[in-house]
Amino acid sequence: MNNAPEKPALSKLFRLQWEETQNNYVLLYPEGMVKLNQSAAEILKRCDGKRDSAAIITDLESTFAVSGLQADVDDFLRIAHERGWIR
Repeated sequence: MNNAPEKPALSKLFRLQWEETQNNYVLLYPEGMVKLNQSAAEILKRCDGKRDSAAIITDLESTFAVSGLQADVDDFLRIAHERGWIR
């Protein structure tokens, strides 16, 4: 299994955008589109190549007034990296 990058950034092959017709965030790429759930979109919006996973988790927990997101965010980042969404 691949580990997520230290400071994840969206891969240049993908573009994250709000899709009005889907009423959802999507990842666009040359071969198609991935419809994201709200949690995935919120994590990917923070993958700017400047923040590490700890900073992303802190921001999410602060924004949504929750705690204990580390395991879920780490799992998502690992999967997103395996799928090539982040580098």
